[in-house]
Amino acid sequence: MNKRLAAIGAVVILGAIATAVLSPYFTESTVDEALPEGVIVPPTIEPKDSMTEDDAMVDDAMKDDDAMMDDTMKDDDAMMDDTMKDDDAMMDDTMKDDDAMMDDTMKDDDAMMDDMVETPTSYAGTFVGVGDGIHHAEGNAYALPLEDGGNVLRMENFRTTNGPDLFVYLATDKGASEFINLGVLKASMGNQNYDIPEGTDLDKYDTVLIWCRAFSLYFGSAELSLQ
Repeated sequence: MNKRLAAIGAVVILGAIATAVLSPYFTESTVDEALPEGVIVPPTIEPKDSMTEDDAMVDDAMKDDDAMMDDTMKDDDAMMDDTMKDDDAMMDDTMKDDDAMMDDTMKDDDAMMDDMVETPTSYAGTFVGVGDGIHHAEGNAYALPLEDGGNVLRMENFRTTNGPDLFVYLATDKGASEFINLGVLKASMGNQNYDIPEGTDLDKYDTVLIWCRAFSLYFGSAELSLQ
């Protein structure tokens, strides 16, 4: 009787352990966090509008230019003598003004150089799963600068197969030989943010890992590169 109770108890315990370990694989959760306050989003480059000219307008303009050219040449001859006289007088004044403007420009340039702030850098990458048919991750990862000088990890359109004890790491490689723990994975799907500790070298810790701490394996990773 005691052996039977012990066997039943062992089965119950094993069942509870199996449920705790395996249930996360069949449970999905979603979070949809907004961009953090104070984040600096890299500016997009607007394409310049190309200039277009109507063929008919070009023809008319060329005709008008020919007619005006004749009149202009006559006027230019008369104006040339007066202009040369005025130019001599203006040259002296212009040279003086240029010298004064040069001094002011150099002072303004020096002032602007002092006020210039280094453009904050951002990083981006795309999640790739392990490729074993079980552990998978997809979506985009961004390391974005904040106005206060910090950084935040932003995961967008993110999705991963769930599992037990999942964390988000910034690591030097997929094996997490060196890493910074950003915290427990908030959800298996959705947009989510993680604070990056102050002073983190993003050129060194350039790999985002979805890491199972219980079994020391990763579900997916995103390699960050400068944008």
